[in-house]
Amino acid sequence: MNDAATHRPVAGHRETVAPRRMAHLDRAEALRLLGSVSLGRIVFTQQALPAIRPVNHLMDGDDIIVRLHDGATLASVVAPADTRGVVVAYEADVIDARTHLGWSVVVTGYARRVTDAAELARFSDRLRPWADAPLGDAALRIRPDLVTGLRLTE
Repeated sequence: MNDAATHRPVAGHRETVAPRRMAHLDRAEALRLLGSVSLGRIVFTQQALPAIRPVNHLMDGDDIIVRLHDGATLASVVAPADTRGVVVAYEADVIDARTHLGWSVVVTGYARRVTDAAELARFSDRLRPWADAPLGDAALRIRPDLVTGLRLTE
């Protein structure tokens, strides 16, 4: 992604990058790319308004696992046990700031609290916090219903 040709002048602006083409990704490729990074953003509802938080994640099959921290705002995302879950969106990307080449994936689905102790232990070994905060004993599992992705190319 460091091709010097991608930084050519456009309309007299020396630092402007030429427009990129967008290629849509299929579900399998989008989830594979999502699994290749550990940081993304979760979008949820807080006090009836959209909220977004950066979080680290891991993939468990096609599901996205996000660790909850003690006292974190994300704890409000947890749905009552008798429901399908709370609708959230999850986005991750890798887009080069200089060339504007890369990819972006957005997943929309239901989030439910992970309560199984064995699963929590397995996830805590693989999911390291990216911010200095005490780990809670909870995680969210996001089951992707809608998966969209795009690759930015020349």
